[in-house]
Amino acid sequence: MEKTENFLRFYLLATSLKHKIRQGYIYWNVESDRRESVAEHVYDTCILAISIYSEFEVNINLNKVLKMLIIHELEEIIIGDITPFDGITLEEKNEIGRKAVISILGDIQDKEEYLSLTDEFNAIKTPEAIFAYLCDKLDFDIQMKLYDDSGLIRIDKNSDSPVYKNEDIKKMIDKGITKASDIFYLFDKSRYEKSELFSEILDYIQTINLKELLDNYLNSI
Repeated sequence: MEKTENFLRFYLLATSLKHKIRQGYIYWNVESDRRESVAEHVYDTCILAISIYSEFEVNINLNKVLKMLIIHELEEIIIGDITPFDGITLEEKNEIGRKAVISILGDIQDKEEYLSLTDEFNAIKTPEAIFAYLCDKLDFDIQMKLYDDSGLIRIDKNSDSPVYKNEDIKKMIDKGITKASDIFYLFDKSRYEKSELFSEILDYIQTINLKELLDNYLNSI
């Protein structure tokens, strides 16, 4: 019964991520009756990894990448969805996140493997970690653009959200940038310097209307 309890504990805790809403969409004032959960984000990043791996010549271990993408969000069950606007350094986030992952994994048999994958993801040095990290970032940028193209985000520089208190973002708004996805594109672009492929994908996404594209795809099937 010990193994049954171990897997059930881990399963129930991990799948509780479907009840945690992505904090970034709250901070950016996404005006939708239904915002994306962390669990949905995990699914999206895995689909993104599979589709990019399918269409481009990428020398990575896809199975390892998928494990990283699923495991690395476990920390949010305990520490929540900490964003770059929350005043916590990346080092601090990784430290408390690692402790959270250890607690979530409990006594499951593959605990050391999953903890190692978490550490590898956070270090962003191996090809798999870089690929997984960029999938994680790109999914947010794609979803932000989709929300924006759907007319669900209004920039509000008088908002209490920490996003609009960031000096770099305030400067962009003062320069007349009116779309949240354009701001986030500029704010996030340097993160893609590790990969020419991901940079090109990000640039292309900015040139199209994702809502219209999605509607066309749905109508064509």
